[in-house]
Amino acid sequence: MTTRNDIAYDVAIVGYGPTGATLANLLGQAGLRVLVLEREAAAYHLPRAVHFDAEVMRVFQTIGLADEVEPTTMYHPGMRFVDAGGKLLMDWPRPLEAGPQGWKAGYRFHQPDLEQILRNGTVRFPNIEVRTRCEVFALEDQGDAVELRFEDMSKGKVERVHVGYVVGCDGARSLVRRYIETDMEDCGFHERWLVVDLILKQPKPELGDFSIQYCNPARPATYVPVPGLRRRWEITVLPHEDSVSITAADRVWELLADWITPEEAFLERTAVYTFHSLIANKWRAGRLFLAGDSCHQTPPFMGQGMCAGVRDAANLGWKLILAAKGEADEALLDSYQSERRPNVAEYIRTAVRLGGLINTCGTQEALNAAMRSDEGGPALMKSLTIGLGEGVNSGPHGGALFPQPRLADGRMMDDVAGYAATLIVDASLAAEVKAPQGLTVLTTKDLPGASDLLANLQAVAVVVRPDRYILATAVNAGEIPALIEAATRLSGLPGPTSSMPNQEKISA
Repeated sequence: MTTRNDIAYDVAIVGYGPTGATLANLLGQAGLRVLVLEREAAAYHLPRAVHFDAEVMRVFQTIGLADEVEPTTMYHPGMRFVDAGGKLLMDWPRPLEAGPQGWKAGYRFHQPDLEQILRNGTVRFPNIEVRTRCEVFALEDQGDAVELRFEDMSKGKVERVHVGYVVGCDGARSLVRRYIETDMEDCGFHERWLVVDLILKQPKPELGDFSIQYCNPARPATYVPVPGLRRRWEITVLPHEDSVSITAADRVWELLADWITPEEAFLERTAVYTFHSLIANKWRAGRLFLAGDSCHQTPPFMGQGMCAGVRDAANLGWKLILAAKGEADEALLDSYQSERRPNVAEYIRTAVRLGGLINTCGTQEALNAAMRSDEGGPALMKSLTIGLGEGVNSGPHGGALFPQPRLADGRMMDDVAGYAATLIVDASLAAEVKAPQGLTVLTTKDLPGASDLLANLQAVAVVVRPDRYILATAVNAGEIPALIEAATRLSGLPGPTSSMPNQEKISA
């Protein structure tokens, strides 16, 4: 608990990209005093990340911004892997209807549009202060607070402030990570790729809506459709090629000749990036935390880099809220790394494996060995569903992502639950539930779809955490009191600011 009277903010967030902005919204809606410090004057105006999934959209729903985000996106029908001759080697389809999370499986987006929505979202909360052109240069964890020093570059003025906690969302070259003094686990992927973003002069439907991985041994490449007339290609830079000369317009159009010509599009950006696969070994030191690219860097082949950062924010946010209110112990704060690191590591290792398939021979045999294709046909890949590592969860289903059914009146579950723990119980046992005020209780009468979900869990009740993962289940009525006790430790958090009901028991 932060009790010093000189603490000006409960949490300082260093970095204002998608991870930092999402975390600011989560903390802001809970009433915490939040300081966001960003070195740049404005959000980066060119595209970077281009994909997020249903779980991430649930987080945007939690902060009341999904309805603004969705119209700026396009649905992602899937990814196809083809050889040099265009033969389909592996298919990764995505359903276009809403799935178990209440949203589509995948979305393509233009990052500047998303960042503007997330930044506008923080304006709703007077308890969030955002300061741009401010560069942090020193941190001192004083045990009961952190002294943070930064330069306001718009004034040439050095300032210092005391805060309860600091979260470094400051990217691959994170200053906060240096203060935590952690090394990085190297998952073995480091390659240069040319990233080309362009804008079509008119629609070119033959390019298609699927992402395509070209498993061409001579030069692997990726095609990615983006909303509107934007399109992206990512092309391997060969060892002998210069990172500067390959970005020249003439050379870029030469590399794109199989797909598009200068008469059909404008180049928006060309840049060479080195894709890494790294995971920090320490995500926390005392009152300092890391999130997003500051603690993990993911090759782009699964489109999970930004997703991982948003998941970090959702996991860490409610724990910091409880800590700032004096309701969290050290074990809860430590569970951030123990839960999130194995999850992101599995995504990174899968992306590395896919990158290896794309970048090596691209043969049917290699894909069969990795993905087990049907006899004679292309391999079929399914989207991963990865649970959390060990932490505060318990039981066989603890740490699994819980779906989002709709209430009988059509509302989505998360809109009623808010960013708080929720108890879901079989309606036949509702009369026996004695839940404290502030804990949302939903029955299978309120949530008709929850009956099948409980049956699949072989449970009569389940506690869903604020980040939508399962805390624990009860297999019979006798275990419900212990389940409620566990839920109570995670309750008392306010819901979204958009016209949502107060936390209350919704009984049969």
